[in-house]
Amino acid sequence: MPATTSQPHRRRRSRTYRLLTAAASIATVGALAAALPSAASAGEKGKPGKETSGRYQDVQLLSFNDLHGNLEPPTGSSGRLTHLNADGTTTTVDAGGVEYLATHLRQAREGNKYSITAAGGDMVGASPLISGLFHDEPTIEALNKLELDVTSVGNHEFDEGARELARLQNGGCHPTEGCYTDEGFAGADFPYLAANVLDEKTGKPILKPYWVWKKKDVKVGFIGVTLEATPNIVSADGVKGLTFKDEVETINKYAKVLQAQGVKSIVALIHEGGSPASAAYNYDCDSPGAGDGISGPIVDIAKNITPQVDALVTGHTHAAYACTIPDPAGNPRTVTSAASFGRLYTDTTLTYDRWTGDIARTAVKSANHVVSRDVTKAPDMTELISKWNTLAAPTGNRPIGYITADIGITGTESPLGDLIADAQLAYGKELDPETDLALMNPGGIRMPLTYAAKGAEGDGVVTYAEGFAVQPFANTVNLQSFTGEQVVQVLKEQVSGANAASPKILQPSSGLTYTLDLTKTGADRVVTDSIRLNGAPIDLTATYRVATNSFLAGGGDGFPTLATGGDDLVGADDLTALEKYLTATSSPTAPIAPPAANRITIVR
Repeated sequence: MPATTSQPHRRRRSRTYRLLTAAASIATVGALAAALPSAASAGEKGKPGKETSGRYQDVQLLSFNDLHGNLEPPTGSSGRLTHLNADGTTTTVDAGGVEYLATHLRQAREGNKYSITAAGGDMVGASPLISGLFHDEPTIEALNKLELDVTSVGNHEFDEGARELARLQNGGCHPTEGCYTDEGFAGADFPYLAANVLDEKTGKPILKPYWVWKKKDVKVGFIGVTLEATPNIVSADGVKGLTFKDEVETINKYAKVLQAQGVKSIVALIHEGGSPASAAYNYDCDSPGAGDGISGPIVDIAKNITPQVDALVTGHTHAAYACTIPDPAGNPRTVTSAASFGRLYTDTTLTYDRWTGDIARTAVKSANHVVSRDVTKAPDMTELISKWNTLAAPTGNRPIGYITADIGITGTESPLGDLIADAQLAYGKELDPETDLALMNPGGIRMPLTYAAKGAEGDGVVTYAEGFAVQPFANTVNLQSFTGEQVVQVLKEQVSGANAASPKILQPSSGLTYTLDLTKTGADRVVTDSIRLNGAPIDLTATYRVATNSFLAGGGDGFPTLATGGDDLVGADDLTALEKYLTATSSPTAPIAPPAANRITIVR
């Protein structure tokens, strides 16, 4: 795989970004100007006696989020968007791929001398094989070519830990696999911001907390944070030695720091998001009133972030929205998210007031735009994809299974979720014939399996690269022993505790059935008397052998009971389990059909 074991690396630009060694000083500042103009007028003259190019300057902010290393156009539902038509009907639109994203961004910048490109985290992690196989170096190279100026970290930036994140920022060959190309790896030309991620020992941010974009007399500050709950959704090794602080408190703290430095125009990059009432990317989430059409964590966050912050670029939920949620002073403030996988980008106009150094908030305009595939591909991105695909081909093109139709990931219980649970049950039985059941977290299933050929493999063929896109985390399959009472408690934790507000329904292996009554609340939504394993009621005092991935076995995704099992046995990675299952149960003449996804009976 690696071209060499060590290789000097070269910087493409003069900018370098290092881990912080000291925290920024904090000072108090004056109050935000109370009155803002209702519209921008670029031709308005400056104050008497001062040379100026006009009081107002429109600054273009292009943004996107949750790319997850999707350099090639994502397939299946992951590569489509829903468009809401004027008559209320919807249509689907194919979108995404960095060859097209690059073209769209470059076209959008034309004629805009003051243009910034920012991102809301999860640029890497849970990536397809073309990026994930090489520890996401290809994605960093692509983002450099996209001329990304700044991004916040997301939870997936910690999949391989803070040390690997620092390598992506600063460059250098992988510590165990060396260099993949003769050019080495130069790292990101843009700063990763991690204001609320602190080193436990020093109490200081592990990366820059903020960054200031400057052009002539225009200055815009950026503060970057990830969701405080990152440790709950990342493996314990990935966040070892780190502390994650409250998003609002952190942003408000650094807004004061920027104000004290004379930077009054501020944008927060927040890897946390919301859920609009419609899945359509062009849904009006400000109807009937500002922010009325969106819910979720970002709403409370937005309502409590200081009015000193002028706009919020968000992510994490993979939703699309451009809303105006009121700030603590009751004034509308733009809050955006561009779905995921490079299918959208957001174009926001920030009108900078040279007299005050602030953004004229009443003049802010924002909209999401589709990264359609009807534009010319960017040649430099095509070259980049070709280079890394050539390196990945010997591994990625290998067939591992055969399917009769698309195996999707939508629904409370999905066909692919059931198939993966069955694969882990079968692998668990190889490790220990006494294995009884398997449970799979839906967040660990990143892509559907699609019937249509992606390359030259033929329709219905599942390649290793496609399997990698489904399960890219390299979690191991773990076996643990639980009492029947603990198994019931795990099922109840899907809809209670940390998951009460946003249930996380584990995908069950064949033989495990129960009823989920969504008319009830909390743990009562799991109907205990309905739980059956191979047709028999769960015996609360018996011992059951359960297969999960290592993330769940550590209590991830709000399942603390899964961290309390006994007689642990650690197997190979989950992709190996999936590959073994597909190889054993399918062939070119006898492909596997999508499971019926009928193991959970849902009452609404």
